Order: sequence, then structure tokens, then C-alpha cells
Amino acid sequence: MLSFAPAYAALPRHLAVPGGVAVIDLGPDSRPRPQAFHDTSPLAVVAHAGRWHALLGIPLDALPVPLEVTVAEAASSRTISVPVGTKNYPEQRLTIKETRKVEPSPEDLARIEREQAHTAELKRRFSAGNPDTGFSRPADGRLSSRFGLRRFFNGLPRNPHNGLDFAAPSGAQVSAPAAGTVIDTGDYFFNGNSVFLDHGQGLISIYMHLSRIDVQVGQRLARGERLGAVGATGRSTGPHLHWTVILNDTPVDPELFLARP
Repeated sequence: MLSFAPAYAALPRHLAVPGGVAVIDLGPDSRPRPQAFHDTSPLAVVAHAGRWHALLGIPLDALPVPLEVTVAEAASSRTISVPVGTKNYPEQRLTIKETRKVEPSPEDLARIEREQAHTAELKRRFSAGNPDTGFSRPADGRLSSRFGLRRFFNGLPRNPHNGLDFAAPSGAQVSAPAAGTVIDTGDYFFNGNSVFLDHGQGLISIYMHLSRIDVQVGQRLARGERLGAVGATGRSTGPHLHWTVILNDTPVDPELFLARP
């Protein structure tokens, strides 16, 4: 049975490194909510402890140079420079029995390209709302693969691991970690049965390799509400939940949104 204790951090943990989140203080929330942008991408701005904070997701391939955030207020704008540190992620080598999932056919590649274009659009979504940025665990189970691992499948280098894996038996419950709206469900070549949740202001979470999907597009979920079940669909070495968190169109470490013990 999943546990949903009420003691959540209201903000993700600040970790300004590749794959991390920069939590930027914008001033007292007695003033109107400011807007914040990195390049042309809007950033989530949330209130906590009497202050406005912008949340900047930092790409995994970011260099250790400052990132510029533009803050627009009622009658003025300013720029904040966010220092970015370094982080070295370990390697992970996996063996996939279905070699087609490692070296896809031309037909598979065409499907993958269509799916990537579709999911890229979902990840760019920026809706109104006040996201709850203190997440609960979406599944019970051991953390079997952490975010950022440099991955090799059958000895071939592939993209870094852009989520967090929970080892759990097939059929185990998968639940919404915070309130959100279902914006997509489907069976994807690599990700298998997947659910996309929009929490608001560019904060998107994705649940992959499901054995079953129990929600529909447009459905509003509360924290802890069931969305599906653990499985091994798509490219998987066994039953587990792969959980990705997107912030301003950037995959970031989901553990930064979980309450620390």
C-alpha cells in the first residue's frame, strides 16, 4: 500500500547542476506574481514562505557556465545570473533480450520519430495553475536506477537515463505524486504504456512501462489517485516504473521533488 504522509517540501531541493533545479528567490509575494524566462522559455513561479520563487530546470548537457533568467515585474525587468556547477553521473550497462529495442528497424525508426515529435510537443506545454511541487512517491519499491546514468544497451551507448526507476512487481499500483491533469496516454515504442500528467506551469510528469493504464486524457487526478499499474512494456529488462519529471521542457532529477527522510 502506498503511503502519502502530509510532510512534503513545498519546493524542490535547489541543486544547480546539469539535470538539477535552480530555485531562484524573486522577492516577497506581497507583490504581484512576476514572470520569469530562460531564453524564451517561461519558468514556473510559485509562492513559498512569503516569497516568490522561479524554478529553472537545467539540461543534462549544460556546461558549468551561468544561465541567465529574465524577471518581468509590473513596470520593470531584471536579469538574474544563475551559477551552474558540475556533476559526474555513473555508467549503467544493461542487456536487452529483444535486440529490436536496441537497433530498431527502418519502420520502427519512423514510428519513433513520430512519437518523439508528439512527446516533444507535450513537454513544451505551459498551462496556468499553481503546481504542488512537493511530490510523493508514485510507486512503492526500491530505487533501482537513478537519474542521469550514462547508459549502454548491449554495449551500445544511448541517451542518459532521464528519470527514476522503481523496482516493483507487475500490477503494483502507480499513483499521481501530486494533483495533475492527464494530457496523454498511449503505447510508445521505447516507453511502452505511458501516462503524461500536467501539474501546471511547465511541470510535467511521465509514467512508463505500465502494464495497465487506468485514466483517460482530460481526467483530473488528486495526489495519490491511481493512474495505472507497474509493468514491463516497451524497452525494459523487467517490471518497474520509470518516472520522468519535466520542468521548462527539461528532464530533471525527480528525487529533488521528493520529501527527504
